[in-house]
Amino acid sequence: MSAAQQYRALQGFRDILPDEQPYWRFVEQTAASVAELYGYRRIETPILEETGVFLKTSGETSDVVEHQMYTFEDRPGREGRGQSLTLRPEGTAGVVRAYLEHGMFKLPQPVKLYYLSEPMFRHERPQAGRYRQHHQFGCEALGESDPAIDAELIALLYQVYRQLGLQGIRVQLNSIGDPICRPRYVEALRAYYRPLLDQCCHNCQSRFQKNPLRLLDCKEPQDQDKIAAAPRSIDYLCSACHEHFEGAQRFLQLYEVPFELNPLLVRGLDYYTRTVFEFTSEGDATALNGGGRYDGLAELLGGPPTPGIGFGMGIERVILELKRQGIVPPSPERPRAFVVYMGKEPALKEAAVRLVAELRHAGIKTEMSYGDRSPKAQMKQANASGAAFALIVGEEELAQGSIAVRSLRAEDAEGGARQVVIPRSDVLRYLQG
Repeated sequence: MSAAQQYRALQGFRDILPDEQPYWRFVEQTAASVAELYGYRRIETPILEETGVFLKTSGETSDVVEHQMYTFEDRPGREGRGQSLTLRPEGTAGVVRAYLEHGMFKLPQPVKLYYLSEPMFRHERPQAGRYRQHHQFGCEALGESDPAIDAELIALLYQVYRQLGLQGIRVQLNSIGDPICRPRYVEALRAYYRPLLDQCCHNCQSRFQKNPLRLLDCKEPQDQDKIAAAPRSIDYLCSACHEHFEGAQRFLQLYEVPFELNPLLVRGLDYYTRTVFEFTSEGDATALNGGGRYDGLAELLGGPPTPGIGFGMGIERVILELKRQGIVPPSPERPRAFVVYMGKEPALKEAAVRLVAELRHAGIKTEMSYGDRSPKAQMKQANASGAAFALIVGEEELAQGSIAVRSLRAEDAEGGARQVVIPRSDVLRYLQG
């Protein structure tokens, strides 16, 4: 009979192990505290949405829709054939759907929302910091077109990176116009690329027809010179878009956020308008995150005209950058006490469990050994745990209603203050002192 198969995580999916959790907690706590400082409130949307939510908003010709979405047909219900469902590839569309569905457009605007550690799913080639299941922190500000909101959102994210301790963060900014002025720019881009198409990669030849703005997002070395000389969107802005972009830059300066204009910056989804931005690290050109304004997205989902702006920050990518820069997250709290029982008599173990329970109920982090290990093995485990004190329960202590408290701190060992015996009733007070 063959041995049972040992299963492994799927390609592009991974386990987040305990040793990795301090990084996640560090990023999550920092992101949440800054978002709430700026007045954003948390929202959680389902992992699954009707496929149309993403088809209508991301654009049927986008790479996400064409190549990366996990889409399947649900089991049929009473009405017959099951509907088409998609695992969430990005966060904005679901948040806007929730904003409309729950009537948040009736609230005072803007409605400012954030999501945290939400899993996203994209079937793409796994690479450093990017997985088929990845997690994002994102913010969305809905219901306001004021460029000061653009600056607020970018400043929020910049403050997150600063509080994480990251250095060399670069903010790149551009405007891609709106439905009024963008068609003129798109036509100029097509006119520029038309005689160059034979020299372009296969993807660019496809994008020329389907989504010309994505020509500027090509990563193939053979196309970089063409991109550098391409027409710039900011030269084709209408007066309203130009005024909005100037305002966003002015307000960013008031927030003291350093930024640089990148006239070739575009975003990969069709719903973006006007302001687009990207954060990168000086030591690694890979984007940490991106975002932008999406003033027409709500209408695509059947809602009233609703301006909006948002971003998504890949948590895995940021943790990779923390490690690259040598930033170590705060260490988890170590146990205050480790309870050791000196014998195999049931009464000793019961006394140890009772003491552990009492201390934990009082909010003191406490550990003990299991499996009836020898006292020597328990003390070895106590020293390895990082606990400040070992609380020793032996036959003598049990009979006298006392506890031997041994300090495991190096400074106490050097000073000779290693062990004291105290009444059992004083243990809690001693540990809290």
